[in-house]
Amino acid sequence: MAISALPPSNTDTAHQEGLIEFPDNRLLIDLCGEYDRNLADIEQKTGVQIVRRGNQLAIMGDKSAQDQATEVLQALYTRLEAGRDLESGDIDRELRMRGPKHDASSQLEMFKGGKVEIKTRKKLVEPRTKAQKAYVHALFNNELSFGIGPAGTGKTYLAVAVGVSMFLNGQVDKIILSRPAVEAGERLGFLPGDMKDKVDPYMRPLYDALDDFLPAKQLAKLFEEKSIEIAPLAFMRGRTLSNAFVVLDEAQNATALQMKMFLTRLGQGSRMVITGDRTQIDLPRGMPSGLADAERLLTTIPKISFSYFTSKDVVRHPLVAAIIEAYEADTT
Repeated sequence: MAISALPPSNTDTAHQEGLIEFPDNRLLIDLCGEYDRNLADIEQKTGVQIVRRGNQLAIMGDKSAQDQATEVLQALYTRLEAGRDLESGDIDRELRMRGPKHDASSQLEMFKGGKVEIKTRKKLVEPRTKAQKAYVHALFNNELSFGIGPAGTGKTYLAVAVGVSMFLNGQVDKIILSRPAVEAGERLGFLPGDMKDKVDPYMRPLYDALDDFLPAKQLAKLFEEKSIEIAPLAFMRGRTLSNAFVVLDEAQNATALQMKMFLTRLGQGSRMVITGDRTQIDLPRGMPSGLADAERLLTTIPKISFSYFTSKDVVRHPLVAAIIEAYEADTT
């Protein structure tokens, strides 16, 4: 990486000015962003001040924050050197991955320094938080994985991305995505169309994720060939799912019997991922969630991983995290 970190301009170890020199001025312009928008974003989130001086960036502030900002800028510049575009989500990811040292998860020690990328036909997907990084490793390393946490934390999106990647690499023969078709205010029988038309609205988030990873023509062909299936949970009964990457989304809305039925579909050469949010259960009052039941029964079984997310892992609009925190505070 052709980036020079120059010596600090004063000897105050707590508040010193660091300089980074970037050899390609055109890439530096992209790094800074329109009207220095990217620099402003990094300044706001790390508490440093960044000043551009020709092909150098001067970083002023607390030493630990300055080190964090420096690492983020160097990582983003390396991304640009590799010919890849820079988006606001990339900045957010690098900042989260290089948070304060006390935030580091012990679960990630074995992957320290390792870059995690999921390759699909349309894009390269990278985890944006430490919890997401651990989750992706769990998906690749375990035959049965659970992802539990609030909306917007990437549980389903990353699971589908890993499934597509493993399918494209020939590690599995098909992708099977499922959800419980739980009626939440509108009965299926009153919706227009045949059974597919009735259940498709429930499956829409899964279609949206696939659209992000595969070209439309290839996706249509894979659906036609049954290499990718999207079906309600009830349609899984009696099947043995072999050599497949299987995702059960919104698992908090599966009953205990449905969850047992689904988990026992796991066949040779398959991987299964269960995702859900314990705060969004739409089952009838008094009916226990199959997700909670599985969590209670399976946590001690080796080779079954449980990954947990909080509002800090939300990667949608920042307001989503604030909304989740407000609701969590109201229930405590």
